[in-house]
Amino acid sequence: MEVVILPDAAALGRHGADAVAAHVAARPEAVLGLATGSSPLPVYDELARRVRDGELSLRSCRAFLLDEYVGLPAGHPESYRTVIEREFVARTDIAPEAVHGPDGGAADVPGACAAYEEALREAGGVDVQLLGVGTDGHIAFNEPGSSLASRTRIKVLAEQTRRDNARFFDGDLDQVPTHCLTQGVGTILDARHLVLLARGEGKAEAVRQLVEGPVSARWPVTALQLHPHVTVLVDEAAAGRLELAGEYRHMWEAKPSWQGF
Repeated sequence: MEVVILPDAAALGRHGADAVAAHVAARPEAVLGLATGSSPLPVYDELARRVRDGELSLRSCRAFLLDEYVGLPAGHPESYRTVIEREFVARTDIAPEAVHGPDGGAADVPGACAAYEEALREAGGVDVQLLGVGTDGHIAFNEPGSSLASRTRIKVLAEQTRRDNARFFDGDLDQVPTHCLTQGVGTILDARHLVLLARGEGKAEAVRQLVEGPVSARWPVTALQLHPHVTVLVDEAAAGRLELAGEYRHMWEAKPSWQGF
């Protein structure tokens, strides 16, 4: 696990985009894993700029969403499909039909989850997966207590997650769905490179648990310690509880420039 402490959101965006661009340079048909929430937005801003300026093309890539709310109508502004279309697809040259997400409106939920897992396998797996983390340590919608071997499935959202996400629904908790479809922790760990972004003091304890705590279903994000290639991009506030922050800064500064992510 590599921990990179950066000064602001723009720097997180640049480094996150660097990781994605490195995979695309190595394999133009790279499979991208897309997260929603506020943390990855600077990455999408930077990827959009690079595509606009002719520095990067994603036209041969495919992409998969981590999760989706259950029960929101098609086209709802806060469905994750709509958010990704607005923040990423419409601003880059990736083909809209190459972007896939769990079907939160499916009548057969277990069947939809199995089909999504099969689509991931048929695509050859995710090359680089962007991740955020909740204040309670959830990744995607794998809430505390989730199996660390779990696959794509329906989950009940924790009340803390619903409160955190109410800001996307005009602050109205009653509008926030109670269920979701989400990639499991085991599904996420299948990706070849995980890039987690965290900003703000509210994420500091989750980041501490991820980097320096024990692996535990209490903090699902700690399962990333079991993965061979994880990049953690955090701002100063999110790094505020790391005991070894000085060591992480030293290791990043001393890293050979040719090594990349």
